[in-house]
Amino acid sequence: MTYELFIGSRAYSSWSLRGWLLFERFGLTCKVRKVDFLEAGVAEQLEAVPPARTVPTLRMTDGTILWDSLAIAEELASRHPEAGHWPSDPTARAIARCLAAEMHSGFTALRSQCPMNLQAAYSEAPVRGDLQADLDRIEQIWDHARTSLRPKGPWLCGDYSIADAFFAPVAARIAGYGLPVSEAGQAYVAAHLADPAFRRWRAMGIAEGTDLPWYDRDYPLADWPGPEPIPARAVDAGPSINETCPYSGDPVTDYAEIAGRVIGFCNPFCRDKSVADPAAWPQLAPLIKTM
Repeated sequence: MTYELFIGSRAYSSWSLRGWLLFERFGLTCKVRKVDFLEAGVAEQLEAVPPARTVPTLRMTDGTILWDSLAIAEELASRHPEAGHWPSDPTARAIARCLAAEMHSGFTALRSQCPMNLQAAYSEAPVRGDLQADLDRIEQIWDHARTSLRPKGPWLCGDYSIADAFFAPVAARIAGYGLPVSEAGQAYVAAHLADPAFRRWRAMGIAEGTDLPWYDRDYPLADWPGPEPIPARAVDAGPSINETCPYSGDPVTDYAEIAGRVIGFCNPFCRDKSVADPAAWPQLAPLIKTM
């Protein structure tokens, strides 16, 4: 039996992003089950996995149901100590746990005023007092981690950890709404936007094409501030340079022009997630390596 991870819309569900990163970023596999926010209530769609009522929900390999993202993180870390979910250094691990716990329970102004929307970016978003207080606190604890631990890379506690997975949607909000943070904060946000796992999640969210208008905000639109994607577009027909889909190995039925080359895929979703951000997908690298 494999892990089954129940998620919501990739473009909007920040908690689902956290749950998925706990697998994708740490070399663990799971079968993803999609809960459609437009189809019915989340609790109704999760009736087959009681007592879950929210996403992410995880069915463990032994059938145990976990319906809380921090519990999912801790249990995966316990069952897969080799994966490195938490830092091995005791001080770094303690700080990472505090960071993840505060993110799990706090920052309600940021959550409510700036819901995650990976299909849009805004400028001139208002920053009222309670939102500014959240941003100040976020920067305070980010700075505490970096000052205490002096990590060599971009992540808060050394190597990428649960703390970074939990703050990935925060980075998406700061970037997507153009929220004011320090130079160090901007660098940490940029690390998330450039992270291949985050980019794959966002590309799949764009490919899904789900529109949840209650997440929209009436602010001026801006370009997404992450890395500029390789030029790509869907096309109606081949021939393609490949005969089988780079993801599934199945015969190609759908096509895209990527960096001037026509590449084939086994279904529209494989095509569209590739068009959204070709460089995010290692499977495409051999086909576009001559760029």
